[in-house]
Amino acid sequence: MMNANSIRPFYALELMARGQALEAQGRTVCHLEIGEPGGKPADRVLDAVRDCLDRPMGYTAAKGMPALRERLSRYYAEQHGVEVSPERIVVTTGSSSGFILTFLAGFAPGQRIAVTRPGYPAYLNIIASLNLGSVEIPVSPANGWRLTAADIEAAYEKSPFEGLLVASPANPTGAVLERDELAAIIACCDRLGVRFISDEIYHGLNYVGGDASALEFSHDHVIVNSFSKYYCMTGWRIGWLVLPEDMVRRAEMMAQSLFISASSVSQCAALAAMEARDDYDARRDQYAGSRQVLSEGLKALGFGLAEPSDGAFYAYVDASAFTNDTMDFCLRMLDQAGVAATPGQDFDRTDGHKYVRFSYAGTPESIAMALERMGKFLQP
Repeated sequence: MMNANSIRPFYALELMARGQALEAQGRTVCHLEIGEPGGKPADRVLDAVRDCLDRPMGYTAAKGMPALRERLSRYYAEQHGVEVSPERIVVTTGSSSGFILTFLAGFAPGQRIAVTRPGYPAYLNIIASLNLGSVEIPVSPANGWRLTAADIEAAYEKSPFEGLLVASPANPTGAVLERDELAAIIACCDRLGVRFISDEIYHGLNYVGGDASALEFSHDHVIVNSFSKYYCMTGWRIGWLVLPEDMVRRAEMMAQSLFISASSVSQCAALAAMEARDDYDARRDQYAGSRQVLSEGLKALGFGLAEPSDGAFYAYVDASAFTNDTMDFCLRMLDQAGVAATPGQDFDRTDGHKYVRFSYAGTPESIAMALERMGKFLQP
């Protein structure tokens, strides 16, 4: 049975709600707590939505609109040089439902899934909710927060697991696996008989090179992706899975009963978004500028940060110069300075009390204001 004590709040969302409550009182808040792009979707996305609203928007097939799945198949050919059948693609209600379908279709109750620590907090909460077990593999700033095949083998020898979930670029650290590192991890999973789950929702947001997909090395594992981050569609709740053939039918049947289908409107919007990559690449360039400004500003204030993150849109910094309890620190900074950030306890239940995650996905103006406010807040 599920242990209710293993489910923790999603602190980023709780800080966001607290900030919104302050805004309802008339205060201004700099929202650096949430991984949410500050801009609207591309114009062609909004045009596509206006067009689709003139016709009935009923259920789609549980796996998603054929046109969207076919376009996603072409995406992998264009971006990664691999052939993926549309039949292996399942459109989901954001990546969150994708993880649920993956865990239910790919694992039996009681089996264990390994994740990195620090890592996205929903991983552990969803795993526990579905009566699965978890193993945490720590990564550190010493090697850029990157997981290695040696880390996996050592963790497996100590406590075997049936699945491994890894994000690249990673949340909260922004760490990006090089192509050879990803290939080594997949080869390690194959040797151990571990199903690999590649969280690729931050693909497109890489500041040091191109993104490598696990599909470039194997078709036997799971890809999770989303339109939320690169395509600026967080609230549209639309994502997708690429599944190995042995999981497709089971995931489809579960989707039929759990979700029926992803939003028809959101699927129309997603299809249009895929033709607007030039627009979204320009936004990535804006994030790159904000990345530099925030990283330099945080270091000047005294936070510990070796280098700007390689991908995503986060700075995961050591705040031990100011506090040994970043939960309390973030609450006080929000209440007193109007700056929202996420405490490291969201991502690491062991060492997170020393860390804070700041997002640079918002507007440059908000980031500049936040740095100014933090400077005053941190004055003795």
